[in-house]
Parts: sequence; structure tokens; C-alpha cells
Amino acid sequence: MNTPATPRASALGKLYLVPAPLDFGCDQATDLQASMPLGTLHQAASLSHWVCENAKTARAYLKRIHDITPLCQPIQAMSLVELPREVHKKGDHQGQFDARGLLAPALQGHDLGLISEAGMPAIADPGASVVRAAHDAGLQVCPLVGPVSLLLALAASGLNGQNFAFVGYLPQDAQERCARLRELEALALKTGQTQLFIETPYRNAVMLAALKHTLQPHTRLAISSGLTMAQASIISHPVKQWKQSTAVLDNAIPAVFAIGR
Repeated sequence: MNTPATPRASALGKLYLVPAPLDFGCDQATDLQASMPLGTLHQAASLSHWVCENAKTARAYLKRIHDITPLCQPIQAMSLVELPREVHKKGDHQGQFDARGLLAPALQGHDLGLISEAGMPAIADPGASVVRAAHDAGLQVCPLVGPVSLLLALAASGLNGQNFAFVGYLPQDAQERCARLRELEALALKTGQTQLFIETPYRNAVMLAALKHTLQPHTRLAISSGLTMAQASIISHPVKQWKQSTAVLDNAIPAVFAIGR
């Protein structure tokens, strides 16, 4: 009795996780070669099938890559499929989105790139559902080297890098935000676990004010903004010193916040 043949691994494409520079939404673009290995750029240039967070920004990034190493084909001829809008808004890290349909090119033997608007896809950005579906389909997942703002910020914070947690976004309601900050601070002070979080664009100053108002004087607060950019700022002080500081956060530049002992 003949049994149906199963696809050979060699007949399947690979899923490449392609990092993007951290200058998304900023006025000044960084030098790609200063933050991205040439090998990553070469691999990205070889791909013609993409799953992306936003097709417009993905095309803009591919144009920047083409200035360094030629793309395998014109951008207009490439396949760029966007993640659904609800994934952008709510994320896909809890497995609520079925991404199997996005993997069709890889299942047909084409290598496929996954890209978000900044940093590593699936890390504080959409894409986890695509990676999960790739594993379930037997595809090889290949993360490429590039900047990850969370790890850069943690390394530069002086806080515990052996035990840490990324908790995403905090509530926008002022009372709920303060309650969440107190909860995270208590956890950090009790266990030594560094707590990392981010904020939506144009709310950095509001977050800094809330941190100064809510946290205890000896809690250490580290803020890293504009990482890998010329205007990068990394400051780590106890809260009491932050209260005495006149430092101002640029609302237009992405920032990572960390609190700990």
C-alpha cells in the first residue's frame, strides 16, 4: 500500500527573521552599516518574498539595503504581504492569530523574510504567530543579527541582566499606570528582577513624570532613547537623582525604560 509522500525539508523555503534599524519614525536615518552586519544585509537582499508589518516602510528599508548591496529583483516585482491590521493593534504574541496562510511561498520552496518596522520582528513587535506557524509547518527559522533595543537598553542600564522581564506597554490611564508601576517596582525590589517596558510615541515625557512621581527615591531608573542613533541617550540613576535632574526626553525618539535595584 502506497503512502502519501511528505515534503522533503530541502523542498521547503526558510523563514528569515530580518531585523530593521531603530530609527523608524525619526527625522534622521542611521547608517545601516553602522548597526547592521553586512551578512544580514546580503541575506535580506537575496529575498523576494516578505511578510511585513507595513509594506510602505518595508519598501523604504529595502531601498536603503539596495544602496549598499543590490536586491535580487526590483522591489515592484517582490511579494510583500502585510500582517492583518488587528495584529498591528493587539499583537500576536499570545497565539490568537493563525498565520499559516502567510507561509505559502516558503511551503512552495521560496525563502521568506519576516520584518517589522524596527528592531527584531516578534520582539516587542508583531511576528510571533508567523514564527510559530513556521515551526509547526516544519520550516527552518533563521534569525539574522541586528539591533534589539531591549537588550541594548538592558546591557547599558547597570541593572540585573541575569533576571529580567519585558512587560510591554503600561496602561495609559494615569491611576492605572501608577498602580502598575508600583506593582513592577515591588517585584523588582523584592526579587531583583529588572522590569523593562516601552511607551507609545509622543508619550515619553508623560511616562517620565509618572515614574518620578510614583517610584521610591532609591529605586534605580534607566532610560535609553535613540539607541544606535547619533543622538542616543542612556541615563541610569536612582529616582531621587532623576527628580533633581533637568534632563528632558524627546517625545519623538523611541525609548526603553527599566527599573530595578
